[in-house]
Amino acid sequence: MNTQAILIFGAFVVVTLGITYWASSRTRSSSDFYTAGGGITGTQNGLAIVGDYMSAATLLGISSLAFTNGFDSLLYAVCAFMGWPIIMFLIAERLRNLGRYTLSDIVSYRLDERSTRIFTAISSLTVVLFYLIVQMVGAGQLVQLLFGIDYTYAVVAVGLLMMVYVVVGGMVATTWVQIIKAVLMMGNGFLMAALALYYFNFDFSALVSAAADHHQAGTAMKGPWKLMADPFSGLSLAVSLVFGIAGLPHIMMRFFTVPDARAARKSVFVATGLMGVFFVVICFLGLAAMAILPNHPEFYVDGKVGGMVLGGSNMPIMHLATALGGNLLFGLLAAVSFATILAVVSGLTLAGASAIAHDLYAKVIRRDEVTPSQAMRVNRLASIGIGLVAIFLGLLFRDQNVAFLVALAFSIAASANFPVLLMSMYWRGVTTRGVIYGGLSGLLVALGLVILSPAVWVRILGFSEAVFPYDFPTLISMPLAFFMIYLVSKLDSSRRASQDRAGFDAQQVRAETAVGIAAVSH
Repeated sequence: MNTQAILIFGAFVVVTLGITYWASSRTRSSSDFYTAGGGITGTQNGLAIVGDYMSAATLLGISSLAFTNGFDSLLYAVCAFMGWPIIMFLIAERLRNLGRYTLSDIVSYRLDERSTRIFTAISSLTVVLFYLIVQMVGAGQLVQLLFGIDYTYAVVAVGLLMMVYVVVGGMVATTWVQIIKAVLMMGNGFLMAALALYYFNFDFSALVSAAADHHQAGTAMKGPWKLMADPFSGLSLAVSLVFGIAGLPHIMMRFFTVPDARAARKSVFVATGLMGVFFVVICFLGLAAMAILPNHPEFYVDGKVGGMVLGGSNMPIMHLATALGGNLLFGLLAAVSFATILAVVSGLTLAGASAIAHDLYAKVIRRDEVTPSQAMRVNRLASIGIGLVAIFLGLLFRDQNVAFLVALAFSIAASANFPVLLMSMYWRGVTTRGVIYGGLSGLLVALGLVILSPAVWVRILGFSEAVFPYDFPTLISMPLAFFMIYLVSKLDSSRRASQDRAGFDAQQVRAETAVGIAAVSH
């Protein structure tokens, strides 16, 4: 058990619980619960987006890829970053002006509310649950490894803390947890980068040369050598990461927390700048681990340099922290990694709860006949329900390789949510029927192809050869969704289709001018 890590994380929990208590007095309505009353500034929201998006998988996974594959890791980093300019120029402003709490608000603005809300809620919940499984399993494994706490207790602790943040403090508490986590994570990353450069007397060339000397590919690791050997896989991965961001419900939900479209654009500007720099830092830390860890055989299984790293493939950056700053720096990074998971699962829980309480209960089942007190009760019950399901799934998937769920979550977000959102905002000719058929096509094809991919068909189900040879199906499923939306909408001559097309002008005015958006309550 790492005492420093426990103490640092304990301090984080105490501070964030204090913030949650403060936030509880500011959470009286559904608007406060889901969007912090629309009173978060652009800069604050930009930091919170960084905290929401940059998960432990980002910090540990991409640095591990850099440690293993060198230059190829930049493909992940650049693609995960490139989705944000798309959000800034195509989505952020219209999202804020047309929506209130969820993606369904935008899609149903001029389309049939009942059917579109049911579909977008199901699609959003699918993405949220798959993503939650990855985060909860990661939390259990990470805490077990770093803190010496049993997996079951770790998953339950994360779930309970997440429920406290969300149920008591709503979006206000979740936002500040994400902001604190973002500041800690970036500060820790910059500190480690500076210490790694100091290790080589601030000679970057010496660091790269040492990394190449220790890598199996030698100087070839300085360029693309492995991941891009299969262009289809590389391109499909890129499409998943670039467009999947714009379909992640917990990320898009953050744009409803700011007062206006200008603040929404500023949020993306701040988040893009910070993430762009930090992705470079993460890749650099993986390179630094490649150069420094071989000098420390104690970080390898049986002391064999070049073999398996102790603790698993995602641990190089943790061992780098120990090499550079001893147990104190390791403890700080361990606590930040756990805080990272807490921040992400809190955002996911809010997104899932909003789909259940706002889209399905308030809009579909009760048809807006809900009192404020009823709405808040259902909001909190939905959050508790999502939290309990997350704990159950985390325990259920304990010994499973859940990496394929990341591919599945991003593929569904890019293949179902993104096409539906973009077409409903920009194309006059889109119809309810087109959105439903197109979105379902993307969702089902993405789900089916991931099941038939090597990640599931071979590694989990045990078949000798995959039916679909690629892990990311987005290059097939996303174009199919767009095509089906276009085709079905063009062939739709129903009365509802005429109403859908006729409503575009009013939607366009609202999207461009923000006339009629909800006032800021804080």
